[in-house]
Amino acid sequence: MTATVGFIGTGNMGAALARAVCKTVPPQQVLLANRTRAKAEALAQRFGCAAGTNEEVARACRLIFLGVKPQVMGEMLASLTPVLKEREDCFVLVTMAAGLTCARIREMAGVDCPVIRVMPNTPAAIGEGVLQFCGLGTTEEDMASFRNLMAPAGLVDQVPEGLIDAASCVSGCGPAFAYLFLEALADGGVACGLPRDKALAYAAQMLAGSARMVLETGAHPGALKDAVCSPGGSTIQGVRALEKGGLRAAAMDAVLAAYEKTQELGKK
Repeated sequence: MTATVGFIGTGNMGAALARAVCKTVPPQQVLLANRTRAKAEALAQRFGCAAGTNEEVARACRLIFLGVKPQVMGEMLASLTPVLKEREDCFVLVTMAAGLTCARIREMAGVDCPVIRVMPNTPAAIGEGVLQFCGLGTTEEDMASFRNLMAPAGLVDQVPEGLIDAASCVSGCGPAFAYLFLEALADGGVACGLPRDKALAYAAQMLAGSARMVLETGAHPGALKDAVCSPGGSTIQGVRALEKGGLRAAAMDAVLAAYEKTQELGKK
């Protein structure tokens, strides 16, 4: 194997990051592995890279992405410890597992290697994602190279590890919250008589444009909201209904609930 970047686990997040990596390095240098071999092979064919086994990724790749759930990470890494210990060259483990620190990943792997922890979200698959990352035992060159590698995925931001869990509960869990809101807006449009496809398209483009306004203008969301609310108009009545329904408190509670669960996962 001549691959330099490997993925163990090609679920939604693994596939999203593999797509981004294949835009930075030649796909022929990317090796994919998954518990279901056919899934890795299908993805490899789509991206133009190779499929292999977990052991082949662990043996050959300089950068090893660990795209498995936190509940099975320990068992998976334990099975690869003998292979990793045999290596005499430098390699970096990259974990996406919620709640598991870099130190915990290193402990599970049983090797004293550099670890990068990254918390991506699913829009990374289309280059509109958010990825926070941190490292343990890594060099500045490792971190700079990783940032460049992941640039096609979207916003890539290095943060202290103490902020990773909180960050992931906003941007990592956030798409699910946003999709719920988008669907609810579209349902409202349908209730008012709009065809379903138009209601979904209007709601999705509105959310995308509103988010872009925040990013490009730097204006506070409250100020942008006020600019839409004319005195005695329709919008302020809609805002009143959202406030009455507790939208803000529910959104905050969603992030806090996700954070508490992430902390719980890290303790198991």
